[in-house]
Amino acid sequence: MTGTADGAHPVTVRAGRPEDASALRAIYAHAVRASIATFDLEEPGEAHFAQVLAHPNPTLPLLVASAGDRVVGYAYASVYRVRPAYAATRETSIYLDPAWIGRGIGRTTYAALLRHLDDVGCHTELAVIALPNPASIALHTSLGFTHVGTMREVGRKFDRWVDTAWYQRRAPLADGPARPGAPTSRDTASP
Repeated sequence: MTGTADGAHPVTVRAGRPEDASALRAIYAHAVRASIATFDLEEPGEAHFAQVLAHPNPTLPLLVASAGDRVVGYAYASVYRVRPAYAATRETSIYLDPAWIGRGIGRTTYAALLRHLDDVGCHTELAVIALPNPASIALHTSLGFTHVGTMREVGRKFDRWVDTAWYQRRAPLADGPARPGAPTSRDTASP
């Protein structure tokens, strides 16, 4: 999938590759250090991302947004819970290079992730948004997520308690039995 970030830089969304590990680590490390977008308190090493990218799973996609040769963001789906009844539910996340925020890359990348999850038969996607984060709420709402609850003071980062809002999206064809090829309880390895 290709779009434009600012008219001058075409952006391509594609499956993550092992050579993306360093760029993904840098983007995520910034989120760890400078935001409440993640509740990780320590930056994971490049090896973590290399391992995830070396073992792709179509029901747990990791999609990368690139502008030319530069990785500018990524979105991925992880297992929501390991119990078998949750097999067709995914938690989704997105992280962008801060220099590329506000150019539509998040929406393009996240929309591609959701289309992929629809195609492989996922039933429900969940997003957990640390508050406040009006930009993330607007993104999720624009992509069909609805607010289903808020959990108060469930994380502590930067010497303060942080609330999280839960957003949910059901696949367009979510009613009825699981489709052939839908995720199963065997699909449990997450990025």
